[in-house]
Amino acid sequence: MKQITSSQNPFIKSLVLLQEKAKARKQSGTFLIEGMREIELALRGNYELETVLFCPELLDSSFHLSAFSSFHQIEISKEVYQKLAYRDTTEGIIAVAKAKSLSLSDLQLPENPLILVMEAIEKPGNIGAMLRTCDAAHVDAVIIANPKTDLYNPNIVRSSVGCLFTNQIATDSTEEVIKFLNKKNITIFAATLQNSQFYHQQNYTTPTALVVGTEATGLSSTWREKNIQNIIIPMQGEIDSMNVSVASAILLFEAKRQRGF
Repeated sequence: MKQITSSQNPFIKSLVLLQEKAKARKQSGTFLIEGMREIELALRGNYELETVLFCPELLDSSFHLSAFSSFHQIEISKEVYQKLAYRDTTEGIIAVAKAKSLSLSDLQLPENPLILVMEAIEKPGNIGAMLRTCDAAHVDAVIIANPKTDLYNPNIVRSSVGCLFTNQIATDSTEEVIKFLNKKNITIFAATLQNSQFYHQQNYTTPTALVVGTEATGLSSTWREKNIQNIIIPMQGEIDSMNVSVASAILLFEAKRQRGF
């Protein structure tokens, strides 16, 4: 088995770039997954692994290398592992995985789908938190309109605790997302302040897409210019907005409640 002990190794340097640069991830079509749970979820989500790197000093005693016998394996030193690791707490295993297609046409939707659409969310932590909520609510798809950050950003992988791999995800422009939803006869509910009705007074039992935007500017005018139902979460305090991941959870679980969750 190959061993790498120097962080100056060219292959290790290329992996550091995958952690740090969206351009490197895009060019190679690969990204890093750190941690046993995340790697297992990626495999369940039909992600393809190219290489598994492990540090014997950090591995749990229950770890069995034979579980990854079908993948190219490299043993690395603690120094190399710490160079690659993104998290403070580590388990001694990192995988190089192939990115998936994020095309709308690849989504496999049931007859009565529930979809969350995020438009132009910039903070990876918010995206990760919403992916966790989508997993908990077992939504049928997540669509990111006008994406502002690379989906395989290591902070999204980390903050989603592997839920990046448990959700069906697609990305495209806002205009294309609206066309897609209309073509599929999916009712769109846009969370926005303008001309809105209370979210809990709507019917989400038919094919539904719930759309949320950034906390700073909300949804783009494109949504408001279409024949879309605007919804709002009533608030009793001094501010008129809340964290987008919290708002998403409220909307999704109301839809799940109506669907007999």
